[in-house]
Amino acid sequence: MTATGDRHAPAWFDISTPDSARARRFYGEMFGWEMNAVQEDYTLVGGEDGRPMAGIGQAGPGSPYTGIVVYFEVDDVDSALAWAEELGGSRRLDPQVLPGMGRMAVFTDPDGNAVGLLSP
Repeated sequence: MTATGDRHAPAWFDISTPDSARARRFYGEMFGWEMNAVQEDYTLVGGEDGRPMAGIGQAGPGSPYTGIVVYFEVDDVDSALAWAEELGGSRRLDPQVLPGMGRMAVFTDPDGNAVGLLSP
């Protein structure tokens, strides 16, 4: 069994940090990324075609993870998350609806690496 479908390419990434303003400045200058603040603590990072390709967010004491998390596209977040747990992963962030983007969830693999799931 797999996470369903045959895409499973990286579809998004998030940088979750205790200092999002510093991260925005650093990555904006490092790579020339355009930044679009959609909330005080969350910024969309623009891609080549003007569509967002990533986000930079403020991590607080209750954040489910910090660091860079790559999100992989799956057909069904719930099924893929359940499969990850069967394989020894641990749920980190329950499935959530992202307006205009679909559904997402985060798990950690058996080595503790945070991995994201994203479905339409």
